[in-house]
Amino acid sequence: MRCLITGGAGFIGSHLAERLISDGQEIVILDNVSTGRMDNLKDLSRHSKIDIVNVDIVDFSEIQQYFENVDWVFHLAALADIVPSIVHPMPYHHSNVDGTIAVLEAARKAKVKRFVYAASSSCYGIPDVYPTPETAPIRPMYPYALTKNVGEQYVLHWNQLYNLPCVSLRLFNVYGPRARTTGTYGAVFGVFLAQKLAGKPLTVVGDGTQTRDFTYVTDVADAFVKAAESDITGEVFNVGSGGTYSVNELVGYLGGTVEYIPKRPGEPDCTFADISKITHQLGWAPKMSFKNGVKKILERIDDWRDAPVWDRNTIAEATKDWFKYLGKDT
Repeated sequence: MRCLITGGAGFIGSHLAERLISDGQEIVILDNVSTGRMDNLKDLSRHSKIDIVNVDIVDFSEIQQYFENVDWVFHLAALADIVPSIVHPMPYHHSNVDGTIAVLEAARKAKVKRFVYAASSSCYGIPDVYPTPETAPIRPMYPYALTKNVGEQYVLHWNQLYNLPCVSLRLFNVYGPRARTTGTYGAVFGVFLAQKLAGKPLTVVGDGTQTRDFTYVTDVADAFVKAAESDITGEVFNVGSGGTYSVNELVGYLGGTVEYIPKRPGEPDCTFADISKITHQLGWAPKMSFKNGVKKILERIDDWRDAPVWDRNTIAEATKDWFKYLGKDT
C-alpha cells in the first residue's frame, strides 16, 4: 500500500511510520513541524520508501498533490494541549477543524481506500461510566477536546455523504518513547521524567489516586493499522490499554520524592476505555503492560534531558487560565 500520514513527524505519527515501513508499505509524511520534530524520523529519513514533506495541512491547494495514488490516509496532525487551547482557541480550530476538512477533501478527490482519524478521548469530559464506551455522552471541557470532536464529526460526515471509507480512533493517554518534551506544560510522563533527571520532586496533582488509561504508543500504532486493514467504515473505536492506573502507581515505578499540588477543575478522576468494540470488530488488543511500558520509558530517560523542568510555581503560572475558566481556584 501507499500510505499518507499527516503529523508523521510527531510522537504517535513517527511510531506509526516505523510500523508501516516494517510492514513493507510506502509512506508520504506531511508535517509542518509546528509540534512534531524531524529528529523523530531520523532512523527513517533515508529509507527508500518514505517521502517527507514540510507543509501545512490547512493549505488544500498545496497538499492535494500528495494524495495522488495513495491507498490509506492516517490523519494525526493537530494542535494538542489543554492550556494553550483555552488561551488561544482560534489556532486550534484552524488546525484541528479546517485542517481536517482540507485533508478529507484531498482524500476524497484522490479516491483513497481508507481514512483513519486520530480522535481524542477528551471528548468524553468527565464520564458517567467506567470503563467508558463509545456511546457515552460527548462533553468536551476545553477547546482542544471540542475541536478534535468536531473534526471527528466531519470525518464521519464525509463517510456518510461522500462514501469516503473512514474510521475514527479515540485515543486514551498515549505514552512511550519520543513523547513531546518541549513547549507548554502538559502530559504527566514528560513532566515527571524531566523532574526526575533534574533531581526535583515529582509534582503530583491532587492526592495521586486519580487513574489514567495509559496506552503504549506501539499498541496505538497497531490499532491504526488494524483499522486501515479492516473493511468496516463509519465507526468510532476507543483505543486504550484495557486497564486504568493511578498516578501514585506511576510514581512508584519512577521513584523519587513527591510534591502534591492542587487538583485541577474539569479533570476526570479516572479515564478508562471500554475496548470491547475494537477488540470484537477489528481484532485488536493491547500487548504492552503498564509496568513494562514504564520500564521501556526509563531505558530512554535521557531523551527527556532537554525537556523543561516544572515546579509548583511554574505549573501554577502555566495553568492559571485553566483554573480561571474551568472552576474556582483551590
